Amino acid sequence: MSTAVGAGAYLHHMQLLSSDPGRLAGFYADAMDMAARPTESGWIAEGPGRQLLFAEGPDKGLGYAAFACRDTEGLAAIRARAEARGAAILPSPSPLFGTEAFGVRDPDGNLILFGMSRGEVRRPGLRAPLQHLTLATHDPEAIEAFYTGTLGFLTSDYVRNEAGAVQTCWMRSNHEHHTLACFRHSRQGIDHHSYEAGDWALIKDWCDRMGDRRIRIIWGPGRHGPGNNIFIFIEDPDGNWIEISAELEVMRDRAPMDWPHEEHSLNSWGRGILRS
Repeated sequence: MSTAVGAGAYLHHMQLLSSDPGRLAGFYADAMDMAARPTESGWIAEGPGRQLLFAEGPDKGLGYAAFACRDTEGLAAIRARAEARGAAILPSPSPLFGTEAFGVRDPDGNLILFGMSRGEVRRPGLRAPLQHLTLATHDPEAIEAFYTGTLGFLTSDYVRNEAGAVQTCWMRSNHEHHTLACFRHSRQGIDHHSYEAGDWALIKDWCDRMGDRRIRIIWGPGRHGPGNNIFIFIEDPDGNWIEISAELEVMRDRAPMDWPHEEHSLNSWGRGILRS
């Protein structure tokens, strides 16, 4: 079994950078049914199964993405694999992880942390745990090689262009179709991050919440091809895309599939849509 999947790693929290972290935290508190408060180094927003940190920096910047492991043995296995493959092991800057946590940088310089959860946030609110991060990159092949080779993720699916080059790669670190993905793009950094609502009825509840707040749904409702999940997308004040998803495919032992470029996503009327 792959190292990350054996560890049951899942996206636990993220730090987003912003020129106005207080405003961004307030948006997530309202839109994503979270409670926001200031911290010593910025802001935090917390909801059922989801935590985001906010710090001052360039808009749409990723401070770090933090994956929690099921147990300390799995965490140690990921660290040992990364060290054996020459990755520099960095201290974790996250206040939500303990001293056991560590970080590595991927080929684009994104800081990825691994640690242990201190327990789920318990507060009322719509259910939608943080689920995956999708990166924009110049080189999807290098990103895939790092996460699968150095960290032990498994590739779930691809989209390739007409020449056969990888345009999109979905990877997993547990039983879910993807906990991390990457798109070929002219820039590097966050493409979007996603929350797993669980089923279509909760997607409807999230749509109602956005409607009540006059927050525009910029894509969806629809159903992706890879992952087979229902989705909607909104946009935060800094331009970060936020996905709320449901019914993501559970992976067992199937081999990765190549999806046609035009079938990456289907909207609710069945037309092919692919983000540029």
